[in-house]
Amino acid sequence: MSLDLAKIAAAIPAYQAAPSVGGVVRGTLAQLQEVLVIDDGSADGTAEEARKAGARLISFPANRGKGAALAAAFADLFGRGFDGVLTLDADGQHLPEEIPKLLPAVEAGGDLVLGVRDHLFGEMSAVRRASNRLSSRAISFAAGQRLTDIQTGFRYYSRRLVETVGFPEARFEAESAVVVRAARRGFKIVTVPVHLAFADGRTTSHYRPLIDSLRIAGAVTRARLEMLGWARSS
Repeated sequence: MSLDLAKIAAAIPAYQAAPSVGGVVRGTLAQLQEVLVIDDGSADGTAEEARKAGARLISFPANRGKGAALAAAFADLFGRGFDGVLTLDADGQHLPEEIPKLLPAVEAGGDLVLGVRDHLFGEMSAVRRASNRLSSRAISFAAGQRLTDIQTGFRYYSRRLVETVGFPEARFEAESAVVVRAARRGFKIVTVPVHLAFADGRTTSHYRPLIDSLRIAGAVTRARLEMLGWARSS
């Protein structure tokens, strides 16, 4: 396929990211023409910084979660005619200059392209490293496809994928559940190693280890059962 960059937009879910979101937006605009920031109920000037940097903006009046923010971005951007959406976090961990590394996999037909960090796990804390490895193994088992870093938020989603499998979960679990649905429905998932501004994002992440891990486990289980039902009926 021939890749038309004008048909790919960037979506940046942001919560309490005023110090960093402007730089992420400016870097991303150097790579892609359309950047949408979804301010997920921030109270620290995130929306203003994103707007000043040149992003279009969707603002939630209260925090709804990363999955809800991404679902709103997909509805907006696919509704505006884009063929794909590239997502990256607002805390500055994902480097916009790494976006071109994902594009060959998109051009080769990837429906879900993951910018993976497993080659950097050694730079993470022991707890975060173990968490990433264990969760990736468990979700890979549910997906039926071995993937080394499923927790990455640096991704490309095709319109075809999102319109087929949906994006129903509201919080961090959405990114794990969509991998299971994509793999079990036969969509092409590609992993691409990327560099990060910093490997261990504990200080900037809003991930709650116990609550969000339980949410992920439940969502992945539901997605797998859902796909078993789909396979039986198809």
